[in-house]
Amino acid sequence: MASISNIEITHGVAGLVRAEVVRSERISPHFQRVTVTGPDLERWTYQGFDQWFRLAIPVDESHPGFDRLPDRIDMKGYLKYLTMPKATRPVIRNYTVRAYRPEAQELDIDFVVHGTDGVAGPWAEVATPGKQIAFIDQGCGWSPVDDADWFLLVADPSGLPAVAGILRDLPRDARGLAIVELDSLDDAQHVDAPDGVDLHWVIRPEGRKVGELALEHVRDLPFPEGVPYAFAVGEAALATGTRRYLVSELGISKKNVTFCGYWKAGRNSD
Repeated sequence: MASISNIEITHGVAGLVRAEVVRSERISPHFQRVTVTGPDLERWTYQGFDQWFRLAIPVDESHPGFDRLPDRIDMKGYLKYLTMPKATRPVIRNYTVRAYRPEAQELDIDFVVHGTDGVAGPWAEVATPGKQIAFIDQGCGWSPVDDADWFLLVADPSGLPAVAGILRDLPRDARGLAIVELDSLDDAQHVDAPDGVDLHWVIRPEGRKVGELALEHVRDLPFPEGVPYAFAVGEAALATGTRRYLVSELGISKKNVTFCGYWKAGRNSD
């Protein structure tokens, strides 16, 4: 998650959590689901919604380096991380909890994959049972205002796990719109959305920039009456563009918009 964010983090209390891969499976053309487990999950607090974490992926399986990772990624923790030898320093990327099954102590993480691009996606594709990971919980960004009459959720593929989690955990009488841009309709997932939330899968044609079509739908779709609370995540231009339209053009209060650029086009951030 990039720095162009107004998300207020509700931190977990578990510190560094270690886990190991149970299975990894391709669930759609551009999504790989990795399931992890381990006794450390017993002291981790599941909050639902868009709960996210900083995932540490070993670059050297024989020396994963988890014993030297900080419990928090604040300034002090990040500096400690940078002092680790680069040859064994884990790669850290940000991911959302897709699902958690406490009875089995299993946590699902969905990775967007595009061939060999990036670090985390290719790792997820070849992650075999027993592979080690660690993560630092960052809590939830979802923080609706009390006077919201309806909800607007906007995302590209990287934000699908967050939107799916929020829709799953919303009150069943919630109203609103959810707009999720995908590379393929085959990437659409079953989402347990309230009946009053209209979910739109927007398929990006080849040649269009990521997020452009989703932002067009934000502008074109008729909004319900009342005061919205909006949550826009994904590529930076989509997140900021949604906020700019709502605040600058429609006059919606800034406090009613949570936005976060998970990644920026042209930079490798998966």
